[in-house]
Amino acid sequence: MKKSIFWLLSLMPFLTLAQTPARDYTNAILWQQYSGEYRALSFQAYNFARLSLKEALWNQANGKPNCVIVDADETILDNSAFQGHEVKNGVSYVQADWTKWTSLAAADTVPGALAFLKFAASKKVETFYVTNRDEADRAGTLKNLQKFGFPYADETHLILKTTTSDKEPRRQKIAEKYNILLLCGDNLSDFSNVFYREGKDTKAQVNAMQQEFGTRFIVLPNPMYGDWEKLLYQGDKLKEEDRAKQRFDKLKSY
Repeated sequence: MKKSIFWLLSLMPFLTLAQTPARDYTNAILWQQYSGEYRALSFQAYNFARLSLKEALWNQANGKPNCVIVDADETILDNSAFQGHEVKNGVSYVQADWTKWTSLAAADTVPGALAFLKFAASKKVETFYVTNRDEADRAGTLKNLQKFGFPYADETHLILKTTTSDKEPRRQKIAEKYNILLLCGDNLSDFSNVFYREGKDTKAQVNAMQQEFGTRFIVLPNPMYGDWEKLLYQGDKLKEEDRAKQRFDKLKSY
């Protein structure tokens, strides 16, 4: 009997970890890190980007220089190792952990991203990196991009978050001087505010703009996080346990 009790007590840390809400994300992270499908979808996205860029270059409307706009995280840089770190520590996201991660400049590239942007540069198409990373992440982000040889990885072309996570003002500022030929991102907010910021039905807006996807809007797969998840939650100042319960309750079944 005593041996059985001791055995159960020895398992308690593992049983507690297994029930940690942050572990909801384990399969999503593993899929990004290990599946061939993730790589295939990323290559597919950037193959479409290359074809669309060629076509867009034939249809330039004015004499402005050309550019593409790309998001950073899960669009050209793979942060699944950071997400894995958080899950193993029983949390979903800690700001201090993120700042430490970006300072390491250790994110890998998203498959196909570097080759596409080098192709764009060969066509004299500049790249703007419009990201919601903070100013504290600037040095690490540039180091990470430059380590792999991403084109236009400099202070001018790295556009970080300042007072708001809304990317529309930054896109409009770029559009004043450049033809934006296409945009690449893992979140619909990387393309337009109509999807999440204007109170509209996201799916209906995607249906209405379906011709843009794979042509002007290039979407990368990211099952780990994004604005889509915010639509699941109701209430303010929710604990992770509350969000986990709401995720479970939102599952469709039969």
